[in-house]
Amino acid sequence: MRALILAAGRGQRMRPLTDHTPKPLLQLAGKPIIVWQIERLREAGIVELVINLGWLGSSIPAVLGDGSGLGVRIAYSAEPQEAYETGGGIATALPLLSAGERAPFAVVSGDIYTGFDYARLHQAAARIAAEPQATSAHFVLTDNPAHHPGGDMALDAAGRVRRAGALLNYGNIGVFHPDLFVSQPARQAWKLFPWMYGEVDAGRVSGEHFRGPWHNLGTPEQLAALDASLRAPGPVCANSSSAPRAQK
Repeated sequence: MRALILAAGRGQRMRPLTDHTPKPLLQLAGKPIIVWQIERLREAGIVELVINLGWLGSSIPAVLGDGSGLGVRIAYSAEPQEAYETGGGIATALPLLSAGERAPFAVVSGDIYTGFDYARLHQAAARIAAEPQATSAHFVLTDNPAHHPGGDMALDAAGRVRRAGALLNYGNIGVFHPDLFVSQPARQAWKLFPWMYGEVDAGRVSGEHFRGPWHNLGTPEQLAALDASLRAPGPVCANSSSAPRAQK
């Protein structure tokens, strides 16, 4: 399975740190934020990666190269400085993600830190590949950060994502069938949500609730707090308390 790491955003709330450095390259406990993601994916056997590039995008391949130093293979999907948002970024990267196949792929944000076991995504991808008409995507949901107690989506008793119920936070981790994006516009800015709510309302999105560490790094203060937590002895706190709402 291939994975797209979303890394094109401006990181406006992280300014001034992102004025000269793309957010995924900001240091977190001694290494760039995006490297934490790459290492977690590699540990799960996901080594074919695509990274989309927007704001200060040339800086990322200058640091990561082809990924061989990290034990992965990286291809890059170039976007303008303004970037194409989440949906447009996926649609633009689709040729690199599908490589002529109809295999499901993962999409994760390059500015989150999580203890989620990405190996679980292989199971979700297998279910989507087997019955794409029944299940077109799979979302990882997390406990709601304090700033966003209302949440985004819920899980029903059958493990289907719904818009009503005990709402949870979308964790910026998902698996998608490529057919979802074949007819969607590439090289245009559009957001994954609310567009994906059509699939949610049709009952074609499965999900799971991850209760472990998950942090959406949106501000210098949040980055500094997590950096200190990772460097200190003991477990990392389970969830962001002041990070901005998950990118959608």
